[in-house]
Amino acid sequence: MPLSEFRPPSCRDKVGDKAAVWLPAAEVLLIVAWSSGFVGIRFAADYAPVLLVAFWRCVVVALLLMPFSLRAIRRSSPQSVAAHAGIGLLAMTGYLTGVSKGIEYGVPTGLAALIADLLPLGTALLNMLFLRRLPDGRVWLGLALGSLGVILATGGAISWGSAPLWGYLLPLAGMLSLALATLWQQRLPQAQAQAVSLPARLGIQSAISALAFAPLAGAESPLLPTMTTGLVIGVLWTALLATLAGYGLYWFCLRHTSALRVTSLLFLSPFVTFCWAWLMFDEPLSWPMLLGAATAGSGLWLLIRPPMRGRTERAEMNNGR
Repeated sequence: MPLSEFRPPSCRDKVGDKAAVWLPAAEVLLIVAWSSGFVGIRFAADYAPVLLVAFWRCVVVALLLMPFSLRAIRRSSPQSVAAHAGIGLLAMTGYLTGVSKGIEYGVPTGLAALIADLLPLGTALLNMLFLRRLPDGRVWLGLALGSLGVILATGGAISWGSAPLWGYLLPLAGMLSLALATLWQQRLPQAQAQAVSLPARLGIQSAISALAFAPLAGAESPLLPTMTTGLVIGVLWTALLATLAGYGLYWFCLRHTSALRVTSLLFLSPFVTFCWAWLMFDEPLSWPMLLGAATAGSGLWLLIRPPMRGRTERAEMNNGR
């Protein structure tokens, strides 16, 4: 299956519009912003439980985008608002809860991060399951190289830990939750997708996720913690960079290209995260990390490069003889 088959027909021509001129820059910024979330969570975890930080990051974004959200709720149909709320529950609540709770129950952080970073593979498998179409050899090779690059880079941090067997399913469920939200968002009817602007969509998703995080975080600690400088910095970091910029750029890129391309960009997320950690926490970089980055980069190139026109045209000419 060619890469274009991973996007719905209504989206295949969107790369040529004016907004798509900014697509390469948006994709680079997406990798940087998405990677900042892991660093922000690590920083904030020293001051408050992870789910409490997730609750407050969603609250901050929901409040910032409330004017857009309220306007969209008044003007859009209940079906459109409900669809975007459901996508938010999967993309934010499901993803963050699965990964963080898996770590809490004993799954090593490196292994949980590795499972989360295999999002492109999970998206391709779910797409194959729902659409019953097999990717072509180029897509499988790109996914294999990308996954191998992630494993090479994070291999030194991987251990099995002492979690119960079902605990290892939590990061997997979180990753698949985001993959499902990605496919749902891209296959929304055009009327629903365009009825709600990007800021309004992100505000609705953050608000519904905050409501979902409230009982989960409240079961672990008070929802109004002691405010410290570290906690405030951690919440603002994850709210503004990881949520507002990260998820905002994720949905923007998804609007203008395919689900497989957008998720494949996140193959490079571990390596940018290592660079963040090197700058902020003085953690050393290693040759396996660089080798993994090169391997994942080659897989990403296979996944996002356009098919060779000459070869396709020659094949069509031969078939027409």
